[in-house]
Amino acid sequence: MRKLLLGLLLLVPGIAFAAFDHTHAQWDALTKKHVVWLPGGHASQVDYGGFKADRKELKSYLDGLSAVTQSEYEGWKKPEKLAFLINAYNAYTVELILTEYPKVKSIKDLGSLLTSPWKKRFFSLLGKPRSLDEIEHGLIRAPGAFEEPRIHMAANCASIGCPALRSEAFVAGKLDAQLEDSVVRFLSDRSRNRFKPQNGRLEVSKIFDWYGKDFAAKSGSGEAWLSQYADKIADEPRDQQPIRDRKAKLEFLDYDWALNGKDEG
Repeated sequence: MRKLLLGLLLLVPGIAFAAFDHTHAQWDALTKKHVVWLPGGHASQVDYGGFKADRKELKSYLDGLSAVTQSEYEGWKKPEKLAFLINAYNAYTVELILTEYPKVKSIKDLGSLLTSPWKKRFFSLLGKPRSLDEIEHGLIRAPGAFEEPRIHMAANCASIGCPALRSEAFVAGKLDAQLEDSVVRFLSDRSRNRFKPQNGRLEVSKIFDWYGKDFAAKSGSGEAWLSQYADKIADEPRDQQPIRDRKAKLEFLDYDWALNGKDEG
């Protein structure tokens, strides 16, 4: 009977049930407008002032994310789910920054001694109050959900040390290419990932320490996962070989938590 009633309602003029927009057009437009790639294309800069001016459009997109039900989400294909979650993480991170912008100089300023900014439940997603940690660890990194370490180059923490926020939305149809491009851009940044021939050390982002088990689960070890990208991390063939051979000892660089924002001065 319920299915019959729903079918009748769909036929009633003026009543529309809009499907979720998997092109993420609103977020795509906002990032194209307010995110720019820095010279070299390894990092991006976010115009939070511009996002703040377009807060109404951002909130409209966020409302659309929050309107998705768990049952609707479960009916999607895996790339649609992952694109949805990455975009949600990034968009809600921008929203969190805007709650205190322009006073905020680091996302860590938005936490306290008792609660980290990533544990704040300030939005609803899939029918429940959520935090950024719950998107990343509870949904994206949930055992058996995606098993995709490249998400660590896609989910942006609003910091200079973090892989770039892309100037486009992630979408299912090109998700693999977007994730791979994000990895290549990040690993090609010598300020955050580099090989030191003087001591044979592979100096990489702290991300490979924090989430080492994700990379190991995919390739056996962090060194093995990084070995696939030897030609991105080192310019000279002689420096690439130790990385390919997994003989370069990992050393983790300090993380820059300063806001990845446009200088308003």
